[in-house]
Amino acid sequence: MNTQPYPPNPGSQIKSSDGTAMPETGSDKVAILLCTYNGAAFLGEQLDSFTTQTHKNWAIYASDDGSSDETLTLLKEYQRKLGEDRLIILMGPRKGFAKNFFSLIKNQSIQADYFAFSDQDDIWFNDKLERSITRLNGRSAVPALFCSRTRLIAADRRVIGFSPLFSAPPGFRNALVQSIAGANTMLINGAARELLAETENEVTIVAHDWLAYLLVSGCGGRVIYDPTPTLDYRQHGGNLIGANSGLKERMIRLGKMCTGRFNKWSNQNLLILNSFKQKLTPESKLTLDRFEQARQSSFIRRLYLMKKSGIYRQTLQGNVSLVLASCLNKI
Repeated sequence: MNTQPYPPNPGSQIKSSDGTAMPETGSDKVAILLCTYNGAAFLGEQLDSFTTQTHKNWAIYASDDGSSDETLTLLKEYQRKLGEDRLIILMGPRKGFAKNFFSLIKNQSIQADYFAFSDQDDIWFNDKLERSITRLNGRSAVPALFCSRTRLIAADRRVIGFSPLFSAPPGFRNALVQSIAGANTMLINGAARELLAETENEVTIVAHDWLAYLLVSGCGGRVIYDPTPTLDYRQHGGNLIGANSGLKERMIRLGKMCTGRFNKWSNQNLLILNSFKQKLTPESKLTLDRFEQARQSSFIRRLYLMKKSGIYRQTLQGNVSLVLASCLNKI
């Protein structure tokens, strides 16, 4: 584990090694929403990366979803070091990772200016929070979401690559058919948090990061994608969702799209989006209506409406697969 001193409580003065007072990097409070489940093997490195953040005003809300390993013991050990005001341990709903994250989003006792999603086995770069807050550029009544590319590491921390680099602008027409970044990179503001918290408890959530992208972009919010990684994303056998990089992963995604699995995901996302229809922008409503009509139309009209909807993926290969799935009515 990292042996360097832990930062003091928010609001206290930080000092350098020679005792000289150092300025705070910012007064904005960040709630780090950490979901854990049998993550003891790598959790310590994740927690250590929080303690070295250049932005110091944060608190960790760890929701454990029923771990049977040493996860809770490790959390309590760090809680003793950090203090109960810096690491709050909660019990999750035990209904999967997406529901666990949303239990934190909906928990109104968690108050902050910004909210950062966290997995249990990554390693944040020490400027992750500072850079994310800076890119969101101040508090706003408009929902805002920051996300980024990731650097991929093996279980032993060897760098093995990067997540896909996207260059097309983020937006609702992209979000309908693609999630561009993992929740582990995301920072949202208070307005985005309140928007996500309106999601009904009974709905099936395909992925909380995808839903965040859909709702923030569809309801007139700002989405900022940073092509520079903000963390090391560990690839190992216990990952619930991988990095989706490389030819093999692309072929797997194409297979899911053409076999109908993507169609089921779209159905679930559309159920949620229709419950937010009053909050969607007029442009988003039109895009959604055309997309839904296309999915119910005959071949020629389906392709026409898909084109009119303006949906797109981030890469040429992705858009080719999108056209193929539209032809097969698997979208």
